[in-house]
Amino acid sequence: MKPLYKTDLGNAYCADSLEFLPSIADESVDLVVTSPPYALHFKKEYGNADQHEYVDWFLPFAREFKRVLKPDGSFVLNLGGAWTPGAPTRSLYHFRLLLALCDDVGFNLCQEFFWYNPAKMPAPAEWVNVRRVRVKDSVEYIFWLSASKFPKADNAKVLQAYSKDMERLIKRGIKQTKRPSGHNIKTTFAADKGGSIPPNLIECGNNESNSRYIKESKRQGQKVHPARFPAELPRFFIQFLTEPGDIVLDPFAGSNTTGSVAEKLGRRWVSVEKDRSYAKDSELRFQQPEDTDGDSGQLLFNLAD
Repeated sequence: MKPLYKTDLGNAYCADSLEFLPSIADESVDLVVTSPPYALHFKKEYGNADQHEYVDWFLPFAREFKRVLKPDGSFVLNLGGAWTPGAPTRSLYHFRLLLALCDDVGFNLCQEFFWYNPAKMPAPAEWVNVRRVRVKDSVEYIFWLSASKFPKADNAKVLQAYSKDMERLIKRGIKQTKRPSGHNIKTTFAADKGGSIPPNLIECGNNESNSRYIKESKRQGQKVHPARFPAELPRFFIQFLTEPGDIVLDPFAGSNTTGSVAEKLGRRWVSVEKDRSYAKDSELRFQQPEDTDGDSGQLLFNLAD
């Protein structure tokens, strides 16, 4: 299939991923990172499956992901939660999908991550703003899955800055001690290892507003994709789970944030987006270097481009 556009490191395709994925060779991809349409109660213009149909809809894609991943490759899936129609109770669709991915497809759950978006609007309004029986839902799940039990990963690539307290501890040193929890704290705990190991919480906004993609889309009268992937999410996992030259695949690319981040980090990439308008407009991200990825929220991780 001919790509819609190319860059030095990647190819963007306009296609249905379920039809495109069989053209990818077995065990050829290092990382699949994506945010598919969520199983929301209200239908979105970019398409989304019903909560009760979501697992059956997604598993054919997942089986292809498993086939194309290298034995040490990873699959990173961002899924937002959903509410059940007409009641202030939560849907379990994302948990059912996780179980099916592991039990039926054969993925391993390496770790669950949580994306905290401080800029997220209060929702659903009925239960949060009107009746006030629930609080704002500001966290989404990110499941890190793998084809094998020991995928390639290196947390030294995603270290974050030490806290002021840790900097003081490194400077003055520490005596060996045993905490009430049973943890043995050795003198090497205070050694400077270049940064702090990050937690499984990623804090970033999803309020891109000043990137070239946004500016040029508006200038050309094109509709901006309404559910853009924040750059910080693919950036963290691409750095954590791949090396320069590795292949990153986003099968639900949208405005192709993943491809843009992969290009900046020196990874080869493949993006697949079904909507031709979104796929075509995503080329705006590559026409010239952008000053910012557009995430103006507070970032937990200090990651170098």
